[in-house]
Amino acid sequence: MKSFFAAAAILCSLAQTGCGGSAKTDLEVAAFKGGYGIDFYEQAAKEFEQKHPNLKIKVWGNPRVWSQLEPRLVAGDPPDLMFPGWGMDHWALVEEGQILQLDDALNGKPFEGNGSWRDTFDPALLALGKSDGKQWVLPYYYNVYGWWYDPGVFQKNGWTPPKTFDELLALCGKIKAKGIAPITFQGQYPYYMLDGMLLPWALSIGGIEAVRDAQNLVPGAWKSDAMLQAAKMIDRLNKEGDFQKGAVALSHTESQSEFLNGKAAMIPCGTWLESEMKNNMPPGAKVRFFLTPVVKGGKGDPSAVLIGIEPWMVPKDAKHPDAAIDFFKYMTSLTKAKQFVREKGTLTAIKGSDSESLPETLAEPARCVRESKTVWSVEYRNWYKDFDKEIQNALTAMLNNEITPEQFCERAEKKAEEVRNDPNIKKHKLGG
Repeated sequence: MKSFFAAAAILCSLAQTGCGGSAKTDLEVAAFKGGYGIDFYEQAAKEFEQKHPNLKIKVWGNPRVWSQLEPRLVAGDPPDLMFPGWGMDHWALVEEGQILQLDDALNGKPFEGNGSWRDTFDPALLALGKSDGKQWVLPYYYNVYGWWYDPGVFQKNGWTPPKTFDELLALCGKIKAKGIAPITFQGQYPYYMLDGMLLPWALSIGGIEAVRDAQNLVPGAWKSDAMLQAAKMIDRLNKEGDFQKGAVALSHTESQSEFLNGKAAMIPCGTWLESEMKNNMPPGAKVRFFLTPVVKGGKGDPSAVLIGIEPWMVPKDAKHPDAAIDFFKYMTSLTKAKQFVREKGTLTAIKGSDSESLPETLAEPARCVRESKTVWSVEYRNWYKDFDKEIQNALTAMLNNEITPEQFCERAEKKAEEVRNDPNIKKHKLGG
């Protein structure tokens, strides 16, 4: 009965003359408009309206939606449900008391099926939306980070995706012998290399603690042996000519085009690669995923997978939080999640959504996540933007042979110490 009265209250909330008649609840949803667009959310809103005639849902968004949301959050006039994208630090919003805690909602029933709404999510992905043991943001689709190759090119040359760094070095020699650059990268955006090489290799060498300590700004973590060895691995590939010449100056789409056109055999990227480049795919080109090659004998879990969730949240000052939650329950139903996977070619955080009709490109990333014992994410980039910028600049300097791996680690650690000692910067900690 409680859920019935809650639903009734939602539909009555804006009515001045009581329930019934033509009274409408106007629900506003704002979403980042990236490579997957917002058409799926718009269609879901129309479907949900048909199930709830007294509900009118406005879905809007653009590539810089966060810039429009920021002043509205400050003014206490936010939308009811939002996915602000990478330009907004949602953890800062949590700390400012701008976001509604969602544990009670998760303990309630899902849109379809039995059990709790919480049970419908992959627990490892759901945990990435927690702080201090409480749930603030919810994942929808997510990206898996790793390396990519063209299976046709590899098969033609008898190459196999490398599983270890030693195998990678041996393969690079064979690729260079064919007159092809082994690896290209998105040089204008060094975080691709941080996520595709440096941090996974630090984890492989030193275990998950190495990257967790680095993100938590533990003293010495950015110049630990694991981090230094990972930097040296990048430096070795660079000095041995395994990176495409000039890649440090390439944008993400430029480097990805070089890869797709056969100028380079491998590239680090997330599972958005095919969707982002679909209009530039040469005839016959295909892309397939493999995990960043691990370091043999390292402490880290070789099945570790780096992922990034795309979080949705309900502002504390939302006019209709219950209706917003009900709509997101519909969007995260297994039926809708499977549809999102089919139509958008990416993975969702809903259990079972990857069980059928997966695009070939997603089969291996989905398997890796399913079988992984360690699913982790990079969070410091959202927490400390100036710190992240310095790490990216230092990495570029190392790739340009301006500094050594040791100096890279010293620069990173020095900046970490500045952040640690700055009382005006709110500190964060993974795992609560």
